[in-house]
Amino acid sequence: MTRLRALFAAAFLAALPFALGGCPAALIVGGMGAAGGVGYQAAQERGLQGSVDDFTIKTNIESAWLRANPAYQAAFTATVYDGHVLLTGNAPDPAAKQHAVELARAVQGVKGVYDQIEVLPNVGTFDTAKDSWITTQLRSNLVFDSDIRSGNYTIETANQTVYLMGSARSQAELDKVTNHARYIPGVRRVVSFVQIRSGVPVAQQQGPAPYPPSQPYAPQPYQPPSSYAPGGGSSGPAPASGSIQVQRL
Repeated sequence: MTRLRALFAAAFLAALPFALGGCPAALIVGGMGAAGGVGYQAAQERGLQGSVDDFTIKTNIESAWLRANPAYQAAFTATVYDGHVLLTGNAPDPAAKQHAVELARAVQGVKGVYDQIEVLPNVGTFDTAKDSWITTQLRSNLVFDSDIRSGNYTIETANQTVYLMGSARSQAELDKVTNHARYIPGVRRVVSFVQIRSGVPVAQQQGPAPYPPSQPYAPQPYQPPSSYAPGGGSSGPAPASGSIQVQRL
């Protein structure tokens, strides 16, 4: 019975990146990230219960949208990490945007909402595919960077803007993550909601762990990987990079 429970827990954890992530293309590489990072994530960061709680919040938000207006589910995406909800997508008008945000805020367990919904016409298939490609590239870069715990980061890309959520072990790790994102071709900007938690892991803390206050953000100078240089060499100018914004509730 114990072995059966262990197998069930492993299967559930492996499925979480598919359920909590945003862009569909990220799901393929997200499974790779789960192999190396989800164990750390469950044991030291959110913990298994925290991941389940986030999945429940996401499901309840989507259910609320479906009841209010079935079109909301197709237009908006809710990404959840540690009870904090990132909302992205395109709204046909300000009233629809506000309604979707209010529905999300009303869901039990939500600690805060990052409203990044834009009032824009529906994007085309090409734009959606471009966002998915960016997410896939970034997830792959994080998975294969041994200095980054990729399982601690959630990625969502909308309208060529990369949104990052999760927990960084240090400012240096966060700098590497944001720089990986900003140098992916096509990225317009990078918005980070990542918190630096270098002390006791969230899953081991007593009581709720509030996000720390805002800290000045000073990215370190970054040399783009050689793969970005023309011909795959180490020379040549780097592509234009997206700007970095740090947001707090």
